[in-house]
Amino acid sequence: QQRGRTVSGVVQNTPFVSPAAEEDVVSMADSSITIDDIEGELFKIERIRDILVRRESELRYMMDDIQLCKEITRLKKELQKLVSVPDKDKSKEDKEKEDELLQQLHKLVETRDFLVDDVEFERLREREEDKEMAEFLQSKFPRSLKSKSSQDRRMTSRAQQTSSPFVTKTGLTLLKECCGFTCSIM
Repeated sequence: QQRGRTVSGVVQNTPFVSPAAEEDVVSMADSSITIDDIEGELFKIERIRDILVRRESELRYMMDDIQLCKEITRLKKELQKLVSVPDKDKSKEDKEKEDELLQQLHKLVETRDFLVDDVEFERLREREEDKEMAEFLQSKFPRSLKSKSSQDRRMTSRAQQTSSPFVTKTGLTLLKECCGFTCSIM
């Protein structure tokens, strides 16, 4: 049978229908790969993407915290200079500047407190998501995850210990190593 016909020097394709066309479906996927394998790999990719998004969020929080700590440190140094001058030697402008610096410091500390609260909320939300995901995976892939689950748990906790910017102390979450020292502002 001829696949195309020529009209005025132009080849026009005509559909060629084989009687066994429905049986000869060719997929881009390797014939040894199952739909479950593909879904599993897509799920792994999605999980990696989620981990990267979380890490990006952590880094953004850390950048914000570092900026706040730098500004707080700068204001504290400036305030310290003013405070070291005896009250009787201070001008009206010095006293106003001191009050202004205290207000700015207070605002920055409040902002940092909100940031720390956001970090804690995010950490708890991620923990809940991880728990739900583990339950979903256990129901979806019960055989393949049993051998990997304890290994993944160990790897995750090790990764969280090395990359996590959080230290929990008596119910408070602090960002550690702010500006080269543990941040204990005011």
